[in-house]
Amino acid sequence: MDLITGLTMLDLSRFQFAMTTIFHFFFVPLSIGLGIIVAIMETLYVIKGDDTYKRMTKFWGRIFLLSFAVGVVTGIIQEFQFGMNWSRYSRYVGDIFGPALAVEALVAFFCESTFLGLWSFGWDRFKKGVHLMFIWLTAIGSAFSALWILAANSFMQNPVGFKIDHKFGRAVLVDFPALLTNHQLWLEFPHVLFGTLLIGPFVVIGVSAFSLMRHKNEVTFFKKSIHIASFIALIGTLGILVTGDSHAYKIQEDQPMKFAAMEGIREDVGGKDKQQPWSVVSYTNPKTHDVEWSIDVPYMLSILAHHKLTGYNQGTETINKELHEKYDKKFGKDMNYYVPENTLFYAFRIMSAVAGVLGLLAAIAWWFTREKSNYDLTKYRWILWIFGLSTFIPFFGTTAGWLVTELGRYPWVVYGVLTIADAVSPNVSFASLFISNIVYFLTFTALGGVMIYLTRRVMIQGPASVDEEVDEEQIPADPFSADAFDEKGGNN
Repeated sequence: MDLITGLTMLDLSRFQFAMTTIFHFFFVPLSIGLGIIVAIMETLYVIKGDDTYKRMTKFWGRIFLLSFAVGVVTGIIQEFQFGMNWSRYSRYVGDIFGPALAVEALVAFFCESTFLGLWSFGWDRFKKGVHLMFIWLTAIGSAFSALWILAANSFMQNPVGFKIDHKFGRAVLVDFPALLTNHQLWLEFPHVLFGTLLIGPFVVIGVSAFSLMRHKNEVTFFKKSIHIASFIALIGTLGILVTGDSHAYKIQEDQPMKFAAMEGIREDVGGKDKQQPWSVVSYTNPKTHDVEWSIDVPYMLSILAHHKLTGYNQGTETINKELHEKYDKKFGKDMNYYVPENTLFYAFRIMSAVAGVLGLLAAIAWWFTREKSNYDLTKYRWILWIFGLSTFIPFFGTTAGWLVTELGRYPWVVYGVLTIADAVSPNVSFASLFISNIVYFLTFTALGGVMIYLTRRVMIQGPASVDEEVDEEQIPADPFSADAFDEKGGNN
């Protein structure tokens, strides 16, 4: 314990992990979502032959490239802090995470980067269909990359396919296919994938809205961009609701403490023939873990959690007792199994509210931008401001979702197998951790600022910037021929 700050090594390590992961996760779903949108726009160009869609592909492709680049840098930083602050964890699960991350880096990311390069520099070198294939392979590669990362995270939530090597004190992978058939993976992966269909589209909607205030001669361009993005966002909203419901339903079995905290359940609630009220807002005392007040809606929890008017769930008090009986003797210590109840309770509601708000905004945006619509968006600046500010809303939702997923696993880094306290590096000093936190924070602030600055620059330049292409027919085949110089000997 540092006497000045009151922070422990564990506190700083956890804060650094949270900071790097949250910031990295700003750009992962953004790049996946934008990649899908750009691929759809180019598909429309190839099918319809309308150059507007080609301009849209190139314009939004620039922002996609920016998000991809920043995502790569933040991912490297995140992996670096794994080895620095969580060496015990890396050693313990290295045999399991190694194959998954190797496939992600050597196959998924390699293919993703290769095809992205071919797409970026191959506009005039490949046929339309081949060039379109490159962007779709890039988008699929991004999703495939996320699959392997989530396979590793799903193991942390629901460890499968391993055994403990007690001689060397580490987990050993004995069933690789089990990582891919882990039911937790197929709850997480679709949910994250549909989440990308909210973040990417709303960046397009928001940037388009701000651009319409500046580039009023490009109304058709941005109106079509909003229309495509809003339709994709509606698909994302429906997918988020369905996959989120499935995920929450399964959490009741896998991590009951997390579910009880999400719903503010202190005492066992409901029964065979009893309804369960759902808390809209509540407050749990962090010391006693008692729910001191709440505003409830009758029957709603039964409907949400069990899809019927009755149901039963254990409260945090009962679950805590069961976890003590199950794990204290096994790990030889009395542990705290209570998770941050208030944080999970409100993070879950923020995540759900964000999905609802974005779904409503997507429906409004789609309606306003229909081909048959007579609305001139440039005359409704207040609507454009709402759409513009909505650019940032999805990031609150993904951050809240990450907090629910990770904080709800406390005190485990690998659920039921390895505690967070046993996963930190033993030889890292307090000073180095404190300084690295500051350095990482400043680095992320700079990267975020650069991303916003460059995106704003692309927005200010507008779609006209993608029209400035070199006419290759006017470039001499031999740059040193007489035609390449003017009458004064200057180069053309």
